[in-house]
Amino acid sequence: MTHLIEVEGGTNIFVEDTGAGQPVILLHGWPVNHKMFEHQMTALPENGYRFIGVDLRGYGRSDKPSYGYDYDRMADDLKVVIDTLGLKDAVLGGFSMGGAIAIRYMAKHGGKGVSKLALLAAAAPVFTRRDDFPYGLPAENVDDLIEGAYSDRAQMLADFGELFFGQKPSDAFNGWFHSLGMEANPLATIESARTLRDADLRADLASISVPTAILHGKNDQICPFDLAEQMKAGINDATIVPFEESGHSLFHDEHEKFNEELLAFIKR
Repeated sequence: MTHLIEVEGGTNIFVEDTGAGQPVILLHGWPVNHKMFEHQMTALPENGYRFIGVDLRGYGRSDKPSYGYDYDRMADDLKVVIDTLGLKDAVLGGFSMGGAIAIRYMAKHGGKGVSKLALLAAAAPVFTRRDDFPYGLPAENVDDLIEGAYSDRAQMLADFGELFFGQKPSDAFNGWFHSLGMEANPLATIESARTLRDADLRADLASISVPTAILHGKNDQICPFDLAEQMKAGINDATIVPFEESGHSLFHDEHEKFNEELLAFIKR
């Protein structure tokens, strides 16, 4: 089953809805879409859960307006999805940028409908370094991604993929994953990168009051493992699950362990 859910300004958000049981809402990372959760789309329904895959505005099959690529707006979009589908006792999982949006949702909307939070290689609490936060990527690296999106988005995504995967994917998988990035609106890609570069979620962490699992690759070159430790320090009830063989793409690099740990956390 799929849904097109209208949010602010008539923008339609695409949702893939598969299976039955406790809902597990998964938010994708920059700059792909819900299809990145290829392995979870089967594992969750097979284990008695309802897979809810959301395409953020500007990505996948959602509408692509010219504005709204900040965490506040995208958290508001998520609230409309949760309210419209009547989701309760949901597990909210966010990968990379999706993890940052999940944190903002928990802070801004009190975690309505969510009973557990899974932060999956999350780009949080701050994605780029600053004077009082010596973790994450240099802001100039994100500026380079933005410049690449303006000049040759296809090549920029190919170069980004070299950092993304800790275990080299097959040529077929790599080409497919690259195509997910090319489905995104160019403006959404650029504006979301600016949000990634500039947003600061440190003050949001203390408002998270549900059990939280932080799944993070030890060899992550995009969201370094230090970020996982910073998230744990700021969240009251959080556990880190390290992925020793993974880069940023722990859902691919150790996809069997990823599914096992996610299912174990849901069942806990």
